[in-house]
Amino acid sequence: MDLGNTQYFNVAIEPETSVKMVLSTVYEALTEKGYNPVNQIVGYIMSGDPTYITSHKNARNLIMKVERDELVEEILKQYIKNNHWK
Repeated sequence: MDLGNTQYFNVAIEPETSVKMVLSTVYEALTEKGYNPVNQIVGYIMSGDPTYITSHKNARNLIMKVERDELVEEILKQYIKNNHWK
């Protein structure tokens, strides 16, 4: 082993997951499993408890990669946009 040279280590960078994509996937997964997606997502946002979200379609892992305030922000942006407030 040559201790005179620096070794290189590359870590694959995970692509950033868009909040829209996360919400869409979580909504779809909750619907497929027969849950009320609005109630479950609100429960998660209010409590931070990931058990409100199903693990179906990796939804629980996805939603935990996004900060809860980012979820609220995206939902509010879409609400404002859809109600033509802007």
